This record gives sequence, structure tokens and C-alpha cells, in this order.
Amino acid sequence: MFRIVSIIICLIGLPVFLKGQVKEEVQIKMFFNKALTDRTAYENLRYLCKNTKGRIAGTPEAATAVEFTFQVMNRMNLDSVFLQPVQVPRWVRGEKEQAKILSDKFGNKEVPITALGISIGTGEPGLTAKVIEVHNFEQFAELGEEKIKGNIVFYNRHMDPTLINTFSAYGAATNQRTQGASKAAEYGAVGVVVRSLTTALDDHPHTGVMRYDNNFPKIPAVAISTNGADLLSLWLKEDPNLNFYFRTTCETFPDVTSYNVIGEIMGSKYPEEIITVGGHLDAWDNSEGAHDDGAGCVQAIEVLRLFKKMGIKPKRTIRAVMFMDEEIAQRGGKEYARQADLKNEKHYFALESDRGGLLLKGFGITAPEERLEKMLALKKYFEPYGIQEFTKGGGGVDIGPLGQFGTPLSSFVPDMQRYFDFHHSAFDTFEQVNIRELQMGSAAIASLIYLIDTFDL
Repeated sequence: MFRIVSIIICLIGLPVFLKGQVKEEVQIKMFFNKALTDRTAYENLRYLCKNTKGRIAGTPEAATAVEFTFQVMNRMNLDSVFLQPVQVPRWVRGEKEQAKILSDKFGNKEVPITALGISIGTGEPGLTAKVIEVHNFEQFAELGEEKIKGNIVFYNRHMDPTLINTFSAYGAATNQRTQGASKAAEYGAVGVVVRSLTTALDDHPHTGVMRYDNNFPKIPAVAISTNGADLLSLWLKEDPNLNFYFRTTCETFPDVTSYNVIGEIMGSKYPEEIITVGGHLDAWDNSEGAHDDGAGCVQAIEVLRLFKKMGIKPKRTIRAVMFMDEEIAQRGGKEYARQADLKNEKHYFALESDRGGLLLKGFGITAPEERLEKMLALKKYFEPYGIQEFTKGGGGVDIGPLGQFGTPLSSFVPDMQRYFDFHHSAFDTFEQVNIRELQMGSAAIASLIYLIDTFDL
């Protein structure tokens, strides 16, 4: 008799349990349905790309992007939309770069280049010198100053195409861009040419920031397209005495004021606890910045739009942040964290989307162990949508400074095989973003934040 009663009690309680389970699954399905049948985020991205192209920090284009995203969120009837002032670097590329390989054996050939961010210019006449090809920093000690002094160093290290994780391949090759100029200047070089950081073979040079070491002279630095790099390397094998000419007119000016753009829905139960979702609003001046990182910005805004559209009142305050100046000095993320510290804000969770609007594979998460395991267990809710990679270790450049407060950090992880085809190049255009892939990501981010807020993870 007792056993029968126990079974009846269990059966009575089962619908309540299932109702809770079904509710979350239904909400997530609604996030995906709403996102996949709406073009708002896609059209926001179109405007951002076509009307604020080249929105590197400190430019009029960046200011237009600030105003646009502020007005977009202002029209959404959010609880708060505001600008957070940030002092940002002001680097100007100047006139279109010119470059030629000058060979007595093969003739002269123009090749595509782009100045690296914060590089000095060559001066009006340009720079002509012999070329020394290297693949790593260890070669400098072998070559010695007598072979490098007065010449242009050509860094021709490829991103390793055999690495399935293209971000690992990028990381293994990036120091030639960021540190290469000062390393070459240490040995007396007068300029550097760096192979573009992409696995693609094309004529799009990929820019990116570089850093000068003040212990050595500043010399001009450019990236050359991968096709151009292959040609230069091939000709050097047959004509080691050839020269390379390039001309750049870039300059750095005093810092100027720009802004992080922030919109939020106030929490209904714990408004003092903040969940941040963001992307960076700036983009390199040679680019529309569609994948890097217009997509991340419109996805962050879309999270708030979906919450509003579905009438969801989160327990915690949900913020969408358009960070400024990720590409050069990361001032936006640092200022956001500084202000959080000054205001004694409690940041409950933060997610960054800065790997392009490509098809989402999953999320990386960094959190204390007791919270991490619960967050990783949320994977079961995403598997029906083909999103299966929930891994330990996540974050991003702009939300990274929040880690000092113990805030769990998460990164949006899409398929990575094509990302570096676009990254920091003129090929990063609106047309390269697929609306369905973009909105699968928007829905997934909104769903993850909803679950973390709902389950108090």
C-alpha cells in the first residue's frame, strides 16, 4: 500500500517537474524562432558596414557608429541607454600605400600592402632598400647586424595551415606583426614587411596593430598580401640583390574622446547584479568590419531586443556594450572595468562575441569550479540546434578586465576555418555575413544568458 501511494505521489509531482523542464526548452525555441524570422540585426549590420566603414577609434566614422548604435538602442524602450567616455588613440593611415618589388632580373612589380596600426610613415619619398627574408626571431642572431643593417626585413612566416584551430595558428605567427619592427630595428633594419596573417592566398593585405619598443628606433612597418609575399620570396631566391620600395604617410596624433555605448534592461530581482554581453564597435580603417566586429555588436543589441520582444523580465540587469578601441589599445574594455570598480558594481557574468558572425559551434567559459560545471551542463539545451562545444576556458579582450573581480567570462565560439580570410582586411564586408548564421548566434547568446539568469548559475 505504501509503495502504491509513493508511486501516486511521484506521478502527481512529475508534471510539475516536466513543466519546469519544458518551459526552458520552449523559451529557447522561441529565442531561435524570433531570431531566425527577423531581419533587424542583419539590417543594423548592413547600416553599420555601409555607413561607418573604417571606424577605427578616434575617426569621424567611429563617431557615426557611436551615434547609430546609441539611437538604435534608444528606440528600443530600454531602461537605460548611455555613453561612457573613453580616451582613445588617434592614428591616421594617410594616403593609399604604394609598394614595388624592384628587380634587375624580373623587372618591377607592384604588390598590395597596408600599413600596420600605429606604425610611423616612410616620409614623402618612400623607402627603398635591399630585402632580408626571415621566418622567426632566432634568425637575427644567426644573420647578425652586418647582414641586416640598412635593409628591409621581410617576415615570411606562414600561419600554419595544418592547425585545425586557426586561432592557434594566428597566435603562433602574430609576434612578427606586433613585435617585428622593433626586433628588426635592434639589428639596424630600416623597415619591415610582414606576411599577412591569413591562411588564404589572395591580394588582400591584412593589417593589425604593432607595438614599438622604445629602446630601439621606430621604423615603418607594413603587411603584404599573401600572394605578394609568395612572389617576393620567389624572386628573392633567384635575385637576392633585388630592392623593395614602399611609401606610407601614416601618423599618430594626440588622444581624443570617444565612447563605449551601453544599453540595459534592469533586473527585476537583483538589479545590482550585471550580466554584460558585448562586441567592439571599432574596426580597422581598411575594412567595413562586418565579422570583426560589427556582427558581435549587433548580436549584443539583439539579445536585448529578443528579451523585450518576448516580454522576458530578467532577474538581473542585462547590458549590451559596444566597446570602443579594441583594435589598438583596448581602452574601452579597460575603462568599462575601471568604472565598474569605481561604482562598486557586481558583474555576475560577461560574454563577448568577437570571432565573427559565422555558424556557432558553442561557448568557452571561465568560471570558479562550482559555477563552471553547472554552466557547462547547459549544453543539453543547445544540442538540438547543433551547438555542442561547451568548453572550459573563455573570455575576450574587452571583457577580460572584469576577470579581476572574479566575474565568469565567456566567449562566443563559431566555426573558425574562414574567419582569417576576412580578419583585418578589405574583404571583411557585409556581403560575407550570412543572416542565418548571424541569427543562430544571436539566439544562442540570448538563450545562454537567459538560462544563467533563470537558474542563478
